[in-house]
Amino acid sequence: MSLFELGVSSGSTSLGGLLGGLNPPAMQSALTVSSVAEVLCAGGWPGNLGAPTERQIRVNRDYLEEIRRVDLPRVDGRSRDPIRVGRLLRSLARNVATPVSVSRLASEAGGSDRALKSDTAGGYLDSLARLMVVENQPAWSPHLRSRTALRTTPVRHFTDPSLAVAALKATPARLMADLRFLGFLFESLVVRDLRIYAQAADAEVFHYREKEGLEVDAIVDAGDGRWAAFEVKLGDRWVDDGAASLLRLRDRLRGNRDGYNEPSALCVIVPGGGGYRMENGVRVVPVGALGP
Repeated sequence: MSLFELGVSSGSTSLGGLLGGLNPPAMQSALTVSSVAEVLCAGGWPGNLGAPTERQIRVNRDYLEEIRRVDLPRVDGRSRDPIRVGRLLRSLARNVATPVSVSRLASEAGGSDRALKSDTAGGYLDSLARLMVVENQPAWSPHLRSRTALRTTPVRHFTDPSLAVAALKATPARLMADLRFLGFLFESLVVRDLRIYAQAADAEVFHYREKEGLEVDAIVDAGDGRWAAFEVKLGDRWVDDGAASLLRLRDRLRGNRDGYNEPSALCVIVPGGGGYRMENGVRVVPVGALGP
């Protein structure tokens, strides 16, 4: 379930409306960074609704344990080492919302006893995808005329970021003590919700990364020329950085793409507070106001 379905978001800023070029009214959200940490630990599971945070965390850990020991061997009919599967899940969790390579995941999952082959790790990942535990965010291909080199490695996500939290046995307090990692989890949370909202608009969610360094966290492409770009930031202090990346992407595409369409929206997603439109045209949208 998305934050809108959970009742955490008001849904006053519609993704469909943004793709349609609508200018949303000023919106307000009471969501804070600490409440984001709680939401990340609980996840979007209907069975967790109304339960204490401690119980939600335990249920998520038990679910991941069941996947590690029972579901993964069952889904592909092969014997799987649950210890190595657990290491792979923890490696994925540590690298959530990043384009980490299979070879690096294999190296981390192998442990000190013996290395895990990349092909074996890839097989584990395929099985986890079939179980809808992990879901890659593919790279956007805007058909640039220039020689700009794009990174095509997918960004790794769990279908719900609470599974990353469960893999690392984290708690809200531990997440608050590591704001950098919390930022990656928040990005994964926003991507999860964008995917859910994009389904209603018959759109898909991608990422954009150039080898020269320009990165944009999420591109929602409706496939008919309409697209919107999103940067995800955990606090207001990073909004200007996010806006700068979005504007660089817009300007890059203006000069290098055949049949270029202006973006329907450029948005920086933050946890809460007041939403507004910057002088440069970039919108700041609280995730607690985002909806389908």
